[in-house]
Amino acid sequence: MAEQAHTTATTEVPHGPAAEHHEPTAFGMTPTAWVALAMLAVFAVMIWKRVPAAVARALDSKIAEIRQRLDEAAALRAEAEALRQEYAAKSASAEADAAAMIERAKGEAQAIVAKANEDAEALIERRTRMAEDKIAAEERAAINELRAAAAAAAARAAEKIIAERHDAAADARLVDQAIAGLGKQ
Repeated sequence: MAEQAHTTATTEVPHGPAAEHHEPTAFGMTPTAWVALAMLAVFAVMIWKRVPAAVARALDSKIAEIRQRLDEAAALRAEAEALRQEYAAKSASAEADAAAMIERAKGEAQAIVAKANEDAEALIERRTRMAEDKIAAEERAAINELRAAAAAAAARAAEKIIAERHDAAADARLVDQAIAGLGKQ
């Protein structure tokens, strides 16, 4: 209950001139003044120990490092751009070479086809000539065979006729005529 009374006493604010509130002080300074003094002391120590210069040096080194990285990145980008241009040029050159190769191959293919056509025509002509020659040879062989057969048949027929019409005396007369004919030559 005493706590309640104390609480009630602190919560009740008297009115009038006795109602002024006094903040506690130490060595004549209020808590706000002590905080301000501590802040000034911290800032003074920071300046005395050259913390701002150290922070500035750290920031300058970071800035230099970042600039170095940016320069490296710019150099890498320039190198990459040069490589890209080089490969683009090589690609264009390769495409031009490929197109030239294709055109050359088409020309060679057309020349090969034309040569093949000429060779085929020459082969056909040569084979036709060979076939015609073979046919002519076969015709000659057939004619010769027919002539030989006709001659053999004629010789057999002549032999038969001679055998029927000639006797030994006629043969002797023919032999004598043949010998006489040889002697005249």
